[in-house]
Amino acid sequence: MSSISPQASSLWSDALLRALIELREFYGRLESALDADAREDFGKLFESADRLERVIGGGQDREGRHDLMNVLSAIRGYAEMLQEDVGAHQAELGDSLTRLLMAIRTADAGGESSAVSRRPAITSEPGFILAVDDRRENRELVARYLARSGHLVVTAASGEEALRTLEQSDVDVVLLDLVMPEMDGREVLRRIKEHEDWRATPVIVISGHQDMEDIIDCIEAGADDYLFKPFNPVLLQARIKAGIERKRWHDREELYRQQLERSEKFIRATFGRYLSDEIVTDILERPEGLELGGDLREVTIMMSDIRGFTTLSEHLEPAQVVRMLNRYLGAMTDIIMAHQGTIDEFLGDAILAVFGAPLQRDDDADRAVRCAQAMQAAMAGINAENRAEGLPEVQTGIALNTGCVIAGNIGSERRSKYGFVGHPMNVTSRIEDHCAGGEILVADSTLQKLSGHYAVGDRRSLKVKGIHQPVVVHRLLEANS
Repeated sequence: MSSISPQASSLWSDALLRALIELREFYGRLESALDADAREDFGKLFESADRLERVIGGGQDREGRHDLMNVLSAIRGYAEMLQEDVGAHQAELGDSLTRLLMAIRTADAGGESSAVSRRPAITSEPGFILAVDDRRENRELVARYLARSGHLVVTAASGEEALRTLEQSDVDVVLLDLVMPEMDGREVLRRIKEHEDWRATPVIVISGHQDMEDIIDCIEAGADDYLFKPFNPVLLQARIKAGIERKRWHDREELYRQQLERSEKFIRATFGRYLSDEIVTDILERPEGLELGGDLREVTIMMSDIRGFTTLSEHLEPAQVVRMLNRYLGAMTDIIMAHQGTIDEFLGDAILAVFGAPLQRDDDADRAVRCAQAMQAAMAGINAENRAEGLPEVQTGIALNTGCVIAGNIGSERRSKYGFVGHPMNVTSRIEDHCAGGEILVADSTLQKLSGHYAVGDRRSLKVKGIHQPVVVHRLLEANS
């Protein structure tokens, strides 16, 4: 080892200087008994020791202190690994390494005694670690440390290289140096935490800067921890273990969230075939969405069916009946849902729909009228397809009525449906019985709720079964606005 300047004596204890000299002497005598890996590690330790005088001679400003901590970190790291590797027959060398480590820790602690104790074992699930440092010896040291614990370690010599690695790999923990040329550690940290796919990746800053301002800045920017150089390997292992566990929890939560999203999409797609989007949303978003019960709602009820369909179906093959019915019901369903109606059920060729539940809007009656008109207008296209397949043309009658019903989940715990109960439902069915093909009959109760202007035809007073008072209806022609 080269001679140490007087500056070194003022900064480092005599114990450190003696330990470095003593270690080289023991190594010179025992070098031939060591394996190739140990000789390589000793070579790197002594390279760092030789740089010590140059670093100390470079001054003790903020950057000089950072360089000094890097050198001490390298010496300490290789000394600790070698201490574990040397055998019992190399006791002199092991004791010398122990004294060197004690001297380094004493110096790093500001001259206070720091005993060397056996490192507790830190068991951790193997992780994929990215070590970012512009100094080759630091990268190699961290990689050697962590590889011994079963971790897969990749290194990056710059911020740009680190970001490229993150783009290509799913990293569990990032070990990040602050002082690097071009893109420094703070910028790398900022980009990691702003990136949607990387922000959950734990970042442990390892720096020779020990200023409280640096620590606060990094923690506020999203760093999960801040370790000083020369770092304590046991503490680093503990931090990495915690980081890997956090990352694993996040990954599991993200997978669970994706599974929930897929399940919700499946539920919406499946139950959307039977229920309106609003009912499905109500069931999914409210814990009580599946509870039995209901409340009183004012709604506009629509009932439609194909005139004479039973007679028509008697003269057709079953497959033709099903094809014709599905064509009609498919087109009508799209129109009703486009007008935010809730389909209560299909009754053969009949459709029962409600406007105003589960969500109530100010224009429920108007949407019901516009929906009925759109349904009648769509019959021309349906009949054109029927003619093209040699099927008969059909006509539908539509009735609209407004009143208060009980809306909610009806049935039993094993089987229930979102449905409607009340006198207005029966009245609507009776009105529909009086509809001719292509006709829309609107009850007076619905007409009074309309805010738009609609052309209506003759006024009728219907005497219907089960209802003592006449039901007043109007034949709807078209909407003018």
